[in-house]
Amino acid sequence: MKLLTALSLSAALLGSAAAAQTPIAPRAKVEALAAAIDAQFYDPARAGKLAAELRAEAGKGTYDRLTDPRDFAAALTERLRPQDGHFAVSWTPPEAASATAPPARSGPPPFLSRRGGYGFVAVKVLPGNIGYIDMRGFADFAADGDQAPRQAADAALALVAGTDALIFDLRDNGGGSPAMVGYLIGHFVPDGAKIYNIFKTRDEPDSDEAPSVPIAGQRRLDTPLYVLTSGRTASAAESFAYTLQAAKRASVVGEASAGGANPGGGAPLGDGLSVFISSGTPINPITGRNWEGTGVTPDVAVPAAQALDRAQQLALTRLVAAPLEPAVLTENRWALEALSAPAPERQNLARYEGGYGPYQAKVVDGRLQLTTGRRPPSVLTPLDDKGLFFVEGAPSRRVRFDETALVFLSPDGSQTRQPRHGAATGAS
Repeated sequence: MKLLTALSLSAALLGSAAAAQTPIAPRAKVEALAAAIDAQFYDPARAGKLAAELRAEAGKGTYDRLTDPRDFAAALTERLRPQDGHFAVSWTPPEAASATAPPARSGPPPFLSRRGGYGFVAVKVLPGNIGYIDMRGFADFAADGDQAPRQAADAALALVAGTDALIFDLRDNGGGSPAMVGYLIGHFVPDGAKIYNIFKTRDEPDSDEAPSVPIAGQRRLDTPLYVLTSGRTASAAESFAYTLQAAKRASVVGEASAGGANPGGGAPLGDGLSVFISSGTPINPITGRNWEGTGVTPDVAVPAAQALDRAQQLALTRLVAAPLEPAVLTENRWALEALSAPAPERQNLARYEGGYGPYQAKVVDGRLQLTTGRRPPSVLTPLDDKGLFFVEGAPSRRVRFDETALVFLSPDGSQTRQPRHGAATGAS
């Protein structure tokens, strides 16, 4: 399967520690490059034009000085990349002649294999019952092949099956397989939905990203979805975001993505050189176009580092108005207030120091901490200047200090009161 991926391009950035390389003949390599582009690039007219330009440049001696294959790869990648976001010329050192040379690695990159969780690096439930899936790549699988990547996807989705909203974090996702893109999207849209990108591939029949295997479990057609993106979000990750956005099924939050839409594969040029060429292009049935060059434009534009907080705020804003139980609504509201709270102003936290039943409150490095026994300290973040705090990392846990006690508050309205030591005798 041709991959919609930026992952294979990383080889273009890798060099060798060797002090000198066997020189190459730049004009011959440009000719091999031009021939490969002319034969494989998805747009025959553009392919012919670009190949002719490269041959003309080589004939003028533009690349004659690039006898080091590493320099050649870097220069030609820079020359080609504006024509298509996936173009990349790379060089791999020839294998040592020794019979003891290790075999070349085959298969997916480690982070898309079992050792890397098939791209799923974190799955958890955030405050307010918001599911969170951090994906670094889309592992490939086929209906008649190894099902471990699909099973990893099923496991990740099962862990957040009971959440009220779901965030996919693709800020560090370089792409991968359309098969995984379609399979994941299929869990959140109706069966047979006409939303999947159609690939126009040179010399091949059209194909699309619709799921190639049955969707496991119940489809979540109404769960609010949020997709986080950055300038590192590329290829298949962009397809995932773009498809859900075009279908109005998810909100994209963060920065515009990398802008590499077109799938393809590598072509050897000899002497350890190869080029990644896009042999196809996706067309979205809703927009009639794709994200090549422009990237996926976020619905809510914020710096990538702030995207997760912003997506949580968006989800919680929606959930505080949902038909949920009163205690759940209070918990969601508290989580939203904690996320939205402005940076606390400097205040006299020392006034809260002291003992409260089995608890001790103490200011450490400018933060108020609450400890009891051997438990790790809880860091308290102020919500106002009147003694109301939430526990950092757990916004559904609130405490309030008054003149005589420490009060633990719960979303269901219950309270636990711990008298301050000495309060009964009037001590402060």
